[in-house]
Amino acid sequence: MKPLLLHGHERSITQIKYNKEGDLLFSSAKDNRPTVWYSVNGERLGTYNGHGGAVWCLDPRWDSKYLLTGSADNSAKLWDIETGTELKSLGTGSAVRTCGFSYSGKQFFYSTDKAMGRQCEIYFYDVNNALTGEGNPDPYLVIESKDSKVTAALWGPLDEYILTGHDDGTITKWCSKTGDKIKAVKPHSEKVNDIQKNENEMMFVTASKDNYSKLFDTETMQVLKEYKTERPVNSAAVSPIRDQVVLGGGQEAMEVTTTSARVGKFDARFFHMIFEEEIGRVKGHFGPINSLAFHPDGKSYSSGGEDGYVRNHVFDKSYYEFDFEY
Repeated sequence: MKPLLLHGHERSITQIKYNKEGDLLFSSAKDNRPTVWYSVNGERLGTYNGHGGAVWCLDPRWDSKYLLTGSADNSAKLWDIETGTELKSLGTGSAVRTCGFSYSGKQFFYSTDKAMGRQCEIYFYDVNNALTGEGNPDPYLVIESKDSKVTAALWGPLDEYILTGHDDGTITKWCSKTGDKIKAVKPHSEKVNDIQKNENEMMFVTASKDNYSKLFDTETMQVLKEYKTERPVNSAAVSPIRDQVVLGGGQEAMEVTTTSARVGKFDARFFHMIFEEEIGRVKGHFGPINSLAFHPDGKSYSSGGEDGYVRNHVFDKSYYEFDFEY
């Protein structure tokens, strides 16, 4: 399984995402240039130039028309994916940590960090109003997360609510129309680094600094399965075609000594979704894996690491022949 190595960033990768068709792969990093690639051959299509700091998050709309990015330069930006043109820049009081388009693509949200005397807040916008409004248009909803900072977030089914993961291990469900807190659970003891849905949005998987990844029922927020490793989990993704979950992570650079940086710390690790057992590892990165994404057709996956590389792996034939022993 020889990967395509995509090297277009000077600093560590923060997030990678495929568009809905899977022909494009988007990557953001601690440099200030989000990048788009052809997923089939790893060709770099272009960059979105305009941010002045690390880009923490990005999300392409379902029709691949707009790209939303959030940065440490205190701004969220909307881009034309095809031309790379910056369409709108929304100034914020602190760094933008998470962002996302709704399923319909008519709304989007972003969350800001608790910093410079400001609370962590989640802003909701109508896409058309944001693009046509003069200056900094007003959001239609602002939610204040007073207890803890939002570190991961995504929309729930039917655009009715969003799910947020927090730095204290809490996961919260917020109504996207009223801003009310619908439900909160605390399944993790440390920061939630990532939340990703499965293909039909009935379940979602979390990745946490407490060495656990957990699978939830989206509606009830009940823990269905959990996957334990011996290191922090930075990202987790669910296969769209197999009962499998892939986890990626590793200790942060400042916590790693030469003695503890053993081989295998930075592997992508595959677990059986139902039996919770590890079934395989893929080596390659020279540092922690920060973001993982399955291709929408399930035949490949990509990982973005602290080493600045995005590795695109197409599964061998043997992957489809693998049968778990009952």
